[in-house]
Amino acid sequence: MLDWIKNINKEYPEFWKTYLSKFEKKSNRFVVVSAETTGLSLEKDVIVSFGMFSIINNSIVIGDSFETVIAQYKFFHENGISNEFTIETKMRKMVEPDAIQAFVDFIGNSVLVGHHVDFDVEMINIALERMGCGRLKNEALDIDVMHRKLLDINNKQFSLDELCSIYKIPVSDRNSASEDAYKIGLLFLKLKSRLGLS
Repeated sequence: MLDWIKNINKEYPEFWKTYLSKFEKKSNRFVVVSAETTGLSLEKDVIVSFGMFSIINNSIVIGDSFETVIAQYKFFHENGISNEFTIETKMRKMVEPDAIQAFVDFIGNSVLVGHHVDFDVEMINIALERMGCGRLKNEALDIDVMHRKLLDINNKQFSLDELCSIYKIPVSDRNSASEDAYKIGLLFLKLKSRLGLS
């Protein structure tokens, strides 16, 4: 209950202090986030890859992107799971602390956009806690919530594939965090326009 007291004089890592200082002004940049995890348990699972793109002035900025696989060797070893995809992939590989720091450096004070983004943010917060940092301060928008607001329904959640089908976003057979982030970005721009958001 009094967790804030123990954080009063806490010495945070330098990258975290830099991140916190960015919230003195508001950002006009959105960052679309897709995190692949080993499962849906906040207690037992971990993030294995990130894919992200910036959106500025209603355009996806392909050159302003970030993608990495997180080498979660400890998790795979402890759970007796093969980590072949992590070893064999040609994508950049990072250990979790380096990947989380790069993630935080990339997002800055941007508004985060995702599909069921609260789960991704909570997984990142748990990883940040392992590094002795606080919780993300970014605002976050969920394309599923935006879609349901447009239809004025609350009793159903929509998968990313369902949303892509509804809004005629092409879906490829290749599945990766970056592919999902790009689809989420396209959906966000359509939903933002239909909801009349600036």
